[in-house]
Amino acid sequence: MPTTENRPVGSAAVAPAGPTPQKRTEELGTKEALRLLGTVGLGRVVFTRRALPAVLPVNHLLDDGDIIVSVQEGSTLEALLTAPNSPDVVVAYEADSIDPDTRLGWSVVATGHASAVTDQTELNRYAQRLKSWADAPPSGAVRIKPGVVTGFRLRAVNS
Repeated sequence: MPTTENRPVGSAAVAPAGPTPQKRTEELGTKEALRLLGTVGLGRVVFTRRALPAVLPVNHLLDDGDIIVSVQEGSTLEALLTAPNSPDVVVAYEADSIDPDTRLGWSVVATGHASAVTDQTELNRYAQRLKSWADAPPSGAVRIKPGVVTGFRLRAVNS
């Protein structure tokens, strides 16, 4: 029996737009990984909710080496961080920029402790700089202090 690709029933295979170049993977140092993270405004925060992994797309900015993410009122992340006597929460943060046609680009993951930003001056400054992708304005912000930062870049192999 012939094998089939793993795709939804009734969907057709999509051919790539053109040949993708041969690639090589380069590991990124922490400084370069954080620099690249600062070039995009959208990423994904990964945390634990009821002992299961949860992933949320969020807007971010870098502030003196920390990752600041916007939080929407009523979100799971907001509830997790504003619970009474809530300690810092270990999270992972991922952002990337990979071209869908060439499949070249980069990806960065920062793992660290997240805590709610409570200083009103900082909240006001972040609210002006964070551009929300959601309809509702952010209700707060979370600071992620990266402990481990990893990343890679996919580059074309020169022929």
